[in-house]
Amino acid sequence: MNVRATAAQVIYQVVDEGQSLSNVLPAAQHTIRERDQALLQEICYGVLRWLPRLESTTQQLMEKPLTGKQRVFHHLLLVGLYQLSFMRIPPHAAVAETVNATQDLKKPQLRGLVNAILRNYQRNQAALDEKAMSHDAGKYGHPGWLVKLLKAGYPEQFEAIVAANNTKAPMWLRVNCQHHTRDEYRALLDAEGIETTLHSQAGDALCLVKPCDVMSLPGFAQGWVSVQDAAAQLAVNYLKPQAGELILDCCAAPGGKTAHILEHEPTARVVAIDCDEHRLTRVHENLARLNLNAEVLCADARYPDQWWKGEQFDRILLDAPCSATGVIRRHPDIKWLRRASDIEALAELQREIFDAMWLQLKSGGTLVYATCSITPQENRDQVRAFLARTSNATLIDSDLASPGRQILPGEEDMDGFYYAVLKKA
Repeated sequence: MNVRATAAQVIYQVVDEGQSLSNVLPAAQHTIRERDQALLQEICYGVLRWLPRLESTTQQLMEKPLTGKQRVFHHLLLVGLYQLSFMRIPPHAAVAETVNATQDLKKPQLRGLVNAILRNYQRNQAALDEKAMSHDAGKYGHPGWLVKLLKAGYPEQFEAIVAANNTKAPMWLRVNCQHHTRDEYRALLDAEGIETTLHSQAGDALCLVKPCDVMSLPGFAQGWVSVQDAAAQLAVNYLKPQAGELILDCCAAPGGKTAHILEHEPTARVVAIDCDEHRLTRVHENLARLNLNAEVLCADARYPDQWWKGEQFDRILLDAPCSATGVIRRHPDIKWLRRASDIEALAELQREIFDAMWLQLKSGGTLVYATCSITPQENRDQVRAFLARTSNATLIDSDLASPGRQILPGEEDMDGFYYAVLKKA
């Protein structure tokens, strides 16, 4: 299968059908040659990063849009434009291969149209690009509603946030401290010629200077190391698990934080819940590879009476369902799968879970509220509202003026993340 044709199909499935890139892309990669898989990923991620700019250019070049069964060819044009705008592929090769994709997409009669549009773009690129970047969505590569929200929430940091969102995310490792210290494992990587950098606060974290296949990492299959962003690794710093405690990891899939808790405190009794049975498969797989044990339940956090009859928890990590606006650089499809109305709906869901989980926490216990979002509605506003209605809750290590810690994308090479630590009287 022509890699450009495959890319067009993937982007069609994401943009027009609303499917997740992380679900569609792996399946598509199996249909092409192994040597082309990295190129497919680069094109798909790139088109989704810069979708409004590419869409604007396409509209300028076409008299009428491609619709219905021809819609995939609209996305093929985006694939061609992305190569010409952002990639180092020789222009003649980018055009030729994109035109050839019409054969695999079963419409060779559209060769002329695709070729003409891409050639036209080449001739008038500067003027077309200038117009495509004349509006915020095209300039920043984000939908208008998200641009507006981020400008309102972060007037001073807005430009840095969108710039970070449009870059490739680094590959962070979490060293399993049951096997090695971070420095010991770093020495193993050095011996393999794998260069890393450190993080100032995440004590188990190493950032690969150049990403690599996980199976080339020493002891990956034996559970010596996992892949997890440094921001997510900070959860254990805030939770501070202790020996013998009963700990709940709420909304735990895919299980990275569950595993990290057990790596730090293997005598803790950890219960991991998530409402998505399919995603819980990843939790089981991660725990098995790391040789760790947790009680894993498919459960709705809003209704603990339906799944928990035991004692209250010493600590709860509430990794709340969220807009995931902090991890856009890893998942650029989030920008196009989310809607402005989702934020309010998610905030209401978070509120329900927050209240339900607080009742499952022991007196004197600690709850860490966490999201991979950067919207104030899901984070600082959510925590302020919870404290206002909950008399026996105290905020730790911050104040109401700026509750919790908001990590912005790109800060010390981390994803966007939020943490607030609360103590029950």
